[in-house]
Amino acid sequence: MSRTTGERRRGREYALQLLFQLDLAPQDTQTAIEQFWLDKPVVGPVQEFAEQIVCGTMQCRDGIDAVLAGSAFNWRVSRMPVVDRNILRMAIYEFLFFAATPRVVVIDEAIEIAKKFGNEESAPFINGILDAIRIKIEAGEIDLPADLAALAVTLPGPKTV
Repeated sequence: MSRTTGERRRGREYALQLLFQLDLAPQDTQTAIEQFWLDKPVVGPVQEFAEQIVCGTMQCRDGIDAVLAGSAFNWRVSRMPVVDRNILRMAIYEFLFFAATPRVVVIDEAIEIAKKFGNEESAPFINGILDAIRIKIEAGEIDLPADLAALAVTLPGPKTV
């Protein structure tokens, strides 16, 4: 694993932890981010990448959940395991706003993070849903919800890690 790949994975793992925290104990995103880093010796690109994922995912959460609900047959987003739900949310955010990252890479990263933080069913569950969403996006079958389409123009692109 290259240094950049390792840094991006660490950033995603920290992002998941923050999203998990915000999902279970909703609060101001910026306050949660500031408190989260207090006991972690992380700075620079890893921290910046994690914060970008968290802020973007939280800002787009309703639209992301709409995309997720449209591909998670027999599952309500609110009933998904918290870890799985947040891995899916951040992966969908990357699908929609990080064009430079191939979607198969996003899926692979989500699966690896699910293996580390989820349960034994997490990785196949996440793989199936993300692959279905990837296919729909590539076929032009998923239109961005209006709130996400507007944000796509205003959100900054990914920082190089």
